[in-house]
Amino acid sequence: MIVRRAFLVLLLICLGCSAQSNPSQNPSSPNAAPSPASADIARLVERQVRDHYSLPPDVTVTVGPLRSSEFPNYDALTVTIEAPSKKQDIDFLLAHDHKTMLRLTKFDLTADPYIATMKKIDVTGRPTRGNKDAKVTVVNFDDFECPFCSRMHATLFPGILNEYGDRVRFVYKDYPIEEIHPWSLHAAVDANCLAAQNSDAYWEYADYLHANQHSINGDKDRENTELDNLANLQGAKHKLDVPVLQACLKAQDDKAVRASIREGEALGIDATPTIYINGQKLDGAVPADEVRLALDQALKDAGVAPPEHKPAPPEAKAPPAAPTKQ
Repeated sequence: MIVRRAFLVLLLICLGCSAQSNPSQNPSSPNAAPSPASADIARLVERQVRDHYSLPPDVTVTVGPLRSSEFPNYDALTVTIEAPSKKQDIDFLLAHDHKTMLRLTKFDLTADPYIATMKKIDVTGRPTRGNKDAKVTVVNFDDFECPFCSRMHATLFPGILNEYGDRVRFVYKDYPIEEIHPWSLHAAVDANCLAAQNSDAYWEYADYLHANQHSINGDKDRENTELDNLANLQGAKHKLDVPVLQACLKAQDDKAVRASIREGEALGIDATPTIYINGQKLDGAVPADEVRLALDQALKDAGVAPPEHKPAPPEAKAPPAAPTKQ
């Protein structure tokens, strides 16, 4: 259901999707120096890692030195997996008898992971829908050319927005995937030019693009011209400062968009749409009922009563078929 980046990028991001902690040194030997793994052990570790993660031959696997761990009868070691554009360190525990290797994920139960995630997302100055002071925030990393983003957009607006009213705030962040969506970056820049002067102009531009992706077609120059024309129409409708808007459209300054992409990558995002509801991640164009479940739980956690959900009307039954002659 979701548009994916290249295989190696996805693989390396997935490898690092759980927070990893470097095992601390054994208190009894805090100054113990790392010792190199033998060639035989390094080869066995590499083969296990390659097989487990189905790594292609052009990915480099480097086994680091052994070091003390906090777990009895186990040493710690770091395996580095490196492709041309990505590098990932993964920590393992190796038994002293060299017969067993474990990958350990340590969770800090003193910290709320959802709160920690939201602190990594900068929504300063972003256009909002809903109640800007709501206790629940929905952040959607969006691509204007992604068909599944359009499906998610149609789920959120107007349905979910109307249903939850002033209980929720909606914010969009830019995550155009240029490799497969040629005009997505230009559209994101144009939308931000509108947002700099008027939030409603931004949202109406987003609504139109998500509902009419098929109308933006042709060569790159024609697509960009269509996007600029649509932005200018929004500017005229909302009485924006036309010279300022046109200068922004012409400049095509993409620094803010690329900063948003880097922010998403740091969160482990590899596809669009990706939504965070007060820090809880929803991956892909999920059904409305799944969005409601996450929203309702976030509202309850924040001490806000969720709205009453009306049951869907029953499907109309087809009339019985007329009898036919035999």
